[in-house]
Amino acid sequence: MYEQIIKEKEPEMDKVVDFVTKKISSFRTGRATPALIENIQAECFGQMMPIKQLAAISVPSARTLSIQPWDKTYMEAIEKAISREGAGLSPVVSGDVILINMPQMSEELRKELSKALSQINDDAKRTIRKYRDEAWSDIQDKTRDGLIREDDKFKAKDKLQELVDKYNKKVDDLVDRKKVEIEG
Repeated sequence: MYEQIIKEKEPEMDKVVDFVTKKISSFRTGRATPALIENIQAECFGQMMPIKQLAAISVPSARTLSIQPWDKTYMEAIEKAISREGAGLSPVVSGDVILINMPQMSEELRKELSKALSQINDDAKRTIRKYRDEAWSDIQDKTRDGLIREDDKFKAKDKLQELVDKYNKKVDDLVDRKKVEIEG
């Protein structure tokens, strides 16, 4: 019975890890990556669309992004969107492509990003703890109702903590890797 309660929390914890992955992928490091701009919304034909649906995004060098719109009429909309939402990125139109050269990161920006990563880490762990508390409360209720034996309640507590530790480690690993990218 307690195994099912714990198993039901796993997909929710997976969502926390997915959220952290998506959130930190958009953090600008010194390296060019399509994740920096692919979800920026550009207005085309009266609709807001992510750049990844309007153009091919490539990385010709470690510090350069190249955006080649599927249709030349998208060029201006994509350029404006990147200028507006690209967090300091300066797109340059060169023929039928838009180039973005990644500026050097200042020490101040590195500190801000590191602080933001710590906040994301804390928020993710807080959410994981919330799911643990929900499961533990459910296990205690079922124990009081006689559906879970007292011995199993303590096994459940250990299993639940193992699950929390596993997901906390996943979040820590993601954040630590991104911090290395930012500092490096």
